[in-house]
Amino acid sequence: MKKVIVGIMGPGNNATPADLKRAYQLGQYIAQAGWVLLTGGRKAGVMEAANQGAKAAGGLTIGILPTEDSMGISEAVDIAICTDLGNARNNINVLSSDVVIACGMGTGTASEIALALKAGKKVVLLSDHQESQLFFASLSPDNIFLTTNPEAAIEFVQKVLTKHF
Repeated sequence: MKKVIVGIMGPGNNATPADLKRAYQLGQYIAQAGWVLLTGGRKAGVMEAANQGAKAAGGLTIGILPTEDSMGISEAVDIAICTDLGNARNNINVLSSDVVIACGMGTGTASEIALALKAGKKVVLLSDHQESQLFFASLSPDNIFLTTNPEAAIEFVQKVLTKHF
């Protein structure tokens, strides 16, 4: 039986303290639900916090790295996939995820949200950034869910997965 993969995308070096707290909680919730966590795999920002949260709860983690090797990888990544694709790996991140949660906002995160919406994926935008919420909701109102609460994000993911699996 296929494992459910939930992708958490978010800023690396420019993550806010609120982004990091939410990402850690999301990682824990994903692991507790028995889902697999997919991130960009680096030891930075949202990726690191989500992976640490999932590992603390006994979860399985996948890191899709932008480089040809595992330099800079989070120690909490179980399965590292080295792509040597740089930012082009963002498409792999979203296409490999059953649902995408964007935790925080940055240029890389914005590209991942856009790619996910273009692919028809459901996206949770977990952010306080009102301009990005309005922008992405206007692009695909049926595929985006806006919240500032990790618990609400997970409830939405559960509803999406119930419909698709």
